[in-house]
Amino acid sequence: MQWFECKDDLFSHEDDEHSYCFECDIQFASYPYLTQHFVQSPHHAYCQRCRLHLDDDQDLRNHYEDEHAYCGDCNKIFDSEIGLQEHHRQKHADRYCVPCKRMFENGNNLDNHQRSAAHQGRTVQCPMQNCGRSFVSTAALVLHLESGSCPSRLTRDAVNRIVAQIDRSNIITNPSRLIAGTPGSSGDTTVTKTWATERAWNGSCYECYLCHRTYRSLSALNQHLSSPARAEKLYHCPQGWQGCDAAFSTLSAFCQHVEGGSCGVRRFQSEFNRVMGQLSSGAKQLTMGW
Repeated sequence: MQWFECKDDLFSHEDDEHSYCFECDIQFASYPYLTQHFVQSPHHAYCQRCRLHLDDDQDLRNHYEDEHAYCGDCNKIFDSEIGLQEHHRQKHADRYCVPCKRMFENGNNLDNHQRSAAHQGRTVQCPMQNCGRSFVSTAALVLHLESGSCPSRLTRDAVNRIVAQIDRSNIITNPSRLIAGTPGSSGDTTVTKTWATERAWNGSCYECYLCHRTYRSLSALNQHLSSPARAEKLYHCPQGWQGCDAAFSTLSAFCQHVEGGSCGVRRFQSEFNRVMGQLSSGAKQLTMGW
């Protein structure tokens, strides 16, 4: 065994004296040819920059990501992080956030990130009394109201009832999913709601008659039935606003669709803002008596 004072001396020695691949049993004319073999052969997981053998390709990739400025999509190593960032900016602009120096799996994830609190100011204030919270978007505000976390004690059902009262022309609500008020009720509209009783017991557990999932308790089943996943699709993207007629179970989901700009409905942002303003006024009137 021979020892060397530094890594450069070791590398120089290898260049001069060693050109044999023991694993493949091949002698090469010089060490550079041996190195080329390590890099190109599928039998070797080899980092040329570190002159390091890894167990397999996954270990090699992990090594690149941990130790080098590496672009996995292009399988390319750069001399510095600055070089890698510039590469991302030029070649992966559809998935790369320049200020955050962060790559995303797809453009939709990048769009969601750019609309998040990381880049957007919390300029949308909750209009309810004693709340004072601010959000980055109308969708985030509506989700806050639907979740029941607002001091106003609004819930998803309450939000749906308010929108049903406001949207008399069914611009964004689906009339087939709503129940019209009884005669003499001033045309009031109520939102349908589903719940289970003891009759949901199938002999061993409580079963959802819609999707046939089972639960140990009746309360768990009713929680499942009241979740957005099981809710009626009360909202739709209005074709009259050049929308796509997609259906949504919650107002917040519809708002996210509008703000995402995936169809032409966003061109009617002023009309959308007017509906949201009416929702805020209706919510205030509803909660004044609570």
